[in-house]
Amino acid sequence: MRLGDLTQRAGEWLRVGGPMHDVVISSRLRLARNLAGMPFLTKCSPEQLRELEARLRNEILAASLAREVLYIDIAAAGELDRQLLVERHLISRQLSQGTHARGVAISGSETVAIMVNEEDHLRVQVLRSGMGLDEAIEETNRIDDLLEERLNFSFHSRYGYLTACPTNVGTGLRVSVMLHLPALKMTGEIEKVFRAARDMHLAVRGLYGEGTEATGDFYQVSNQTTLGKTESQIIEEFRNLMVPHIIDYERQARKSLLSKRRPALEDKIMRALAILNGARVMTSEEAMYLLSLVRLGVNMGLLDGPDIKRINELFLLTQPAHLQRVLNREMNPQERSEARATYIRQALGAN
Repeated sequence: MRLGDLTQRAGEWLRVGGPMHDVVISSRLRLARNLAGMPFLTKCSPEQLRELEARLRNEILAASLAREVLYIDIAAAGELDRQLLVERHLISRQLSQGTHARGVAISGSETVAIMVNEEDHLRVQVLRSGMGLDEAIEETNRIDDLLEERLNFSFHSRYGYLTACPTNVGTGLRVSVMLHLPALKMTGEIEKVFRAARDMHLAVRGLYGEGTEATGDFYQVSNQTTLGKTESQIIEEFRNLMVPHIIDYERQARKSLLSKRRPALEDKIMRALAILNGARVMTSEEAMYLLSLVRLGVNMGLLDGPDIKRINELFLLTQPAHLQRVLNREMNPQERSEARATYIRQALGAN
């Protein structure tokens, strides 16, 4: 497995299928862990950071976490490769933009990514398509057990796992889902939903996490509290009490659009498809917006095609780093806009 192989397919977070996939793009579980006897990263010397990265890389690769594991030295990777990994949700922007020793281990299926020296010594991430939290927690527990056989994590008998950020203390578990909420945006109800989410102690972020915009009507929703709750309690509340409300609101908004504003909705969706089929220049933000509308149209039965799998692939493969890797050349923004429009037209079967 090589880094270049990733551009041959869509990532796990955009794979078609999984429960509630019309609204829930993917589910993610993330564990924060730190080694006992070592300071948090902000207190580490450059030498300690290099020592941590080397040790954790060796232990991860020796743990046989998956049939195939690729380890990438992020400090040695080029800017384009780092951006590609961010676009695939395999590393965070924080890890990409760091200047210290750091890395990531990725399973061949891209369902597991373990960041080394991000905010904590280890960030274990497990991804599943749709609302696949049950499978994700099983895989997360398996990996956590394998790592704990080899590593001694910082743990307090009263507070639980100790982490760099106080909000992660306890289980160190963050649960999140990537939601596609175009109808709530169209009906003007999105802010009301987000206020309700915050009242339920949920964090709502953009496509690439904290500090990013909701490009293509994609939103990340995650739990904010880990202290004083077990992993099972966090999963149960998130899956059964919190996220279903947002999913129901989106589905109700789609029904409302069909019953009250169908001609306008169909017009917006058909115009989006026409632009994708005919444009000669297109930014990544415009592509995400138009593809979001087409995805909505297919899921609501207003379009016969293209299929969801192809749409999901285009969400990813038209991002700046992916586009340059797929076409095997570096481009400036104007060149990317032209190449993106051409690539989308060809992918959709237009001239």
